[in-house]
Order: sequence, then C-alpha cells, then structure tokens
Amino acid sequence: MRGLAKDLSRLVGPDGFSTAPEDLLVYRHDAIGYFAQGDPAAVVLPADTAQAARVVAYASQNGMPLTPRGAGSGLSGGCTPARGGIVLDTKRLKRILEINQGNLTARVEAGAVLAAFQQAVEAQGFFYPPDPQSKSVCTLGGNVATRAGGPRAVKYGTTGNYVLGLEAVLPGGEVIRTGSACVKHSAGYDLTHLLTGSEGTLALITQATLRLIPKPPATCTALAVCPTMKMAARIVSETIAGGVVPSMLELLTTASLAVFNRFVSPPLPEEGEACLLMEFDGTAQEALRQAQEMAAACRDMGAIDVRLAPRPEEAALYWMVRSRLYPLVVSRFKRVVTEDVTVPRDRIPEFVTQVMSIAAELDLAMGLTGHAGDGNMHPTIRMDEINPDVEKRVHQALERVIKAGLSLGGVISGEHGVGLHKAEFLELELGREQIALMRRIKKAFDPTGIMNPGKIWPPELEA
Repeated sequence: MRGLAKDLSRLVGPDGFSTAPEDLLVYRHDAIGYFAQGDPAAVVLPADTAQAARVVAYASQNGMPLTPRGAGSGLSGGCTPARGGIVLDTKRLKRILEINQGNLTARVEAGAVLAAFQQAVEAQGFFYPPDPQSKSVCTLGGNVATRAGGPRAVKYGTTGNYVLGLEAVLPGGEVIRTGSACVKHSAGYDLTHLLTGSEGTLALITQATLRLIPKPPATCTALAVCPTMKMAARIVSETIAGGVVPSMLELLTTASLAVFNRFVSPPLPEEGEACLLMEFDGTAQEALRQAQEMAAACRDMGAIDVRLAPRPEEAALYWMVRSRLYPLVVSRFKRVVTEDVTVPRDRIPEFVTQVMSIAAELDLAMGLTGHAGDGNMHPTIRMDEINPDVEKRVHQALERVIKAGLSLGGVISGEHGVGLHKAEFLELELGREQIALMRRIKKAFDPTGIMNPGKIWPPELEA
C-alpha cells in the first residue's frame, strides 16, 4: 500500500488521492448500498485529463482494476469497485469549458454536475433536456456512461441523443477525441456513441461535446388522480396514440399523494390507485391549450380529480415533490429494490397488470411508478425486513418482471444501465451472440481487462 501511495502522489500530487480507510468506505457502492462487494485500494481525483491519463496508464501497466466514478448516484452498482483496485473519481473535472451560442453546443468536463450545467445553459436562453431525478448531484460523465434519461425523455430523448463528441482516455493511457461539434458527422465508426452507454468498461470519459436546443418559452403542469392503475396506464397509452406528446408524463401510485398533500392545497383525493403528473411546453398559449385538452381527456376517461398548475412556482412544487419520492421511500424501508424495465408505450397497460399480479402472487409490497410517457417503468419492491425467504421472493419477482417486460417487446433497462444489478439478465435480452460480440469489442479496447471489470455481463460469460 505504501508503494501505491508513493506512486499516486507522483502521478497526481499528495492531495489528489487517498488510501485512508474512512475515505475508501464511501466508494464501496453507489446509491444502492447492498451491491458493496469489496474495498478499493485507493481513490484518485485527477485535476485534469493529463493526470487522469497517467493514472489509467499506471493501472494498465500494473494490472490494477480501475473503476470510473461520477457522483455515485447510480442505481445499478455500475461504479462499485467489484474487484478492488483504483476508483477514479471525476468530481474535480467540473469545468464548463464552452457554451457556443452560434453553434448550439457546449463542451464540458465529465465531473460537472448536471443541474449546474443546465442552469448555466438556461441563463443564456438555451436548453439541455436530459433530466434524471438525481440531477442536483449526478455528473455529466456518469450520464453519458449510462445514457441516462428522466421524465423529459418522452419528448426530448435521453442523454445519448445530445452527445456529439467525447474526450476519453483509453486503457493504455492514450487520449482520444471522438465526434465533433458539427451536427453531421459521417467519418468512420461512431466511437462517440459506442462509448456512450459503455458504463466505464471501454474507456474513461473526461469531456463531452453536447447539443443544445432553444429553451421553450413556457410550461404548464397538470395532475390527474385515477381510480385504478389500469385506467392511468390506459390514459397514457391512448394519449400517446392520439398524438399528444407532453414534455413529461409520470405515472405514480396513490401512496405518493400523501406526500403531495403535505405541500399542496386543497388536498388531493387519496382513494384512487394512481395519478398522472404531466408537463406541456411551448408558447404559453400552446402549453396551456395542450394541458387543457389533456385534462378534458382525463375527465372523460373517469379521472377522480384533475388539476392544472399553469403558474411556474406552483408547477415547481409538484415536480419538487416528484423528485423527492424515491429518497423518501428509501429512508422508510430496510431495503428498496428499483427496476427500470421499459416497454413500448402501447403495452404499458399489459405490463402494469402483470406487475400487479406478480406482486400479489409473491406477497411483496411493490409500488409502480415511472416515466410512463416513454414506457420507462419503475416497479419498486419495498422490504420491511431482510431474510433469505424475502430475498428469494424478491429475486423471483425481479426475474418475472424483467421477463414480462421482454415478452411485451421491452428492454431490461431504460436509463439506469446494467452494472451489477442487471448483469445476470442481459442474456435474456441480447442473447449470447451479441454478448460475445460486445466482449470482443471490450477486448479490443481493453486487452488487459482493467476497465470497470465485473460489470454488464455475468462472470460466467467473461471466460
């Protein structure tokens, strides 16, 4: 350990790393702590790309596992140092290098916090839509590595739709720059989008060139309480089929309404099974018209209560509560297991029915929320106690939920990534042939296997 500390001090300076046990402890896992598997030997916080490249090259030369990490806010175990080694924390790489108004692009370092970047962009009248719920802490590098999404994906897409180019450090320490700041780019293989979503298994992302769009001038929020979960799911499906595309469309259980009622007045009725929280954007007139049309459709289909929140401060209250639901749930139970299966939007009603049946059959407390506008659903199992029987039933439920989503033409992850959490299920979606191809790509990038080992596919498929 003394030799490692000496080497790292030479590479990044005495303040750029730590091997202290109390510092390493917080790097054992991401936002789902039950995936902690081992202790890293060191955490390194490079101050620039040159330092990062030296650390990556050092890890390669010494055969040390290297795990890239942003804010650790992920929900798949993706930045867990499953095989020890070095955790490379990008939080000091946090500069917004350029906001190019004439080209509608920005260049930013990987450790920049998403919310801070969005505020800087919006201050100049532009818009960067991707909005994972952890945006107040998550980093852009982590977003790119997982193709992170969020509520706005229904209209604007996920992080991958906005990445034009990357700076990345290859496992040997070489620095490459992929893509460009141009809207069109058709030269060679698309390495930019190969690295986007690669979860740190191919290279270390240090910078990103991102596409911006004009900021919508106004928004209007609506909320509808539905008597049944099936009705809420049907409203979502029929709304999309009818050509109405909200900028956000969230499906929540009525357990969420008790939380909303701490903040909104008059209180929302809590006797229904689900509610829909929606946002529409455009000009003030367009946003209000769309919200009114949606509200009328919800009433016609039997919603118990429908409300509009056209004023920005009122709407912000609703969305603030929405963003805090998951942390609140986590704080109340011994363990919370969250899925992010995504299904075609017209299959949401069937998926909801199957999830509710699985929860009942296995006698598990399972909530169901999600970014329903894009089919990204979050079945969430709440565990009051942890014992072998409960863990067995939870695993059975996860497998059945994932298979249910796949049977409807869905995918195992819409935004969280695979990491450790979904590795055993990847073959169900992709098959061994695609995994074998991905492993060959991994070998070409990372011949010694140092980059975030143990992730995406299970150990038995690594051989």
